[in-house]
Amino acid sequence: MSPGNIPQYRQLYETLRRHIVDGLYREGDLLPSENELCKLHGLTRPTVRKSLDLLAHEGFIKRHQGLGSVVHKLPKGIGILSISGTTTAIGKENLETRTIIRPGLSPWPDDFPFSLSDNEREAGCMHFTRLRLVNGKPVIYDISYIPNINLPRFSARNLNNKSLFNILRAAYRIEVKGGEQYIKAINAPDPEICRILDIKHDTPVLHLQRRIDTSRLNFYIYSILYCNTSDHSLYGIF
Repeated sequence: MSPGNIPQYRQLYETLRRHIVDGLYREGDLLPSENELCKLHGLTRPTVRKSLDLLAHEGFIKRHQGLGSVVHKLPKGIGILSISGTTTAIGKENLETRTIIRPGLSPWPDDFPFSLSDNEREAGCMHFTRLRLVNGKPVIYDISYIPNINLPRFSARNLNNKSLFNILRAAYRIEVKGGEQYIKAINAPDPEICRILDIKHDTPVLHLQRRIDTSRLNFYIYSILYCNTSDHSLYGIF
């Protein structure tokens, strides 16, 4: 969706949300007042209020009479799986997300680990794989499947160094709400996975299977991950 087609309240919401997630506003900080936001962005008070209401509804801020909008701790679903210490000890400049297989339409695998609805099976899926690296070393290999339901031009999107959740939220208004995941330690089962993660055959890895709930009814994001945790621990809020 082009910026010209996005409602003004949504544009302001996205801007403020990004500032909170990126740490420009921290927990306990006050956002600019409604009057200040109106003047800064050339918007009416009802438009600004609608943006703030959406941020409050999703848990990013709490609104206090006579005080204003106070930044709250990040809601669940922001960091379902992250590399421990990435924003401090490692630094964003040393993180890389590299697309291995670009998004493309395909049937669901026969041995898919989650039950699928008839609609999901009939629509097929957008399948793609990505590799997360820290200081050039592979850490997470992510195999993703998304139902091919009302996702125009998704296959044309560049996912390198991009957040999938941010793309789905900003372009398709699909919000991550939580989900389920199954975690098991295994020996790397496949020579191709060993090659991608740059590890020896039978090296222990963390294997995750995830089904992520979203704000769109009966629309789920599926991921199968292989994680090399020899040098980095993982954390998640789910």
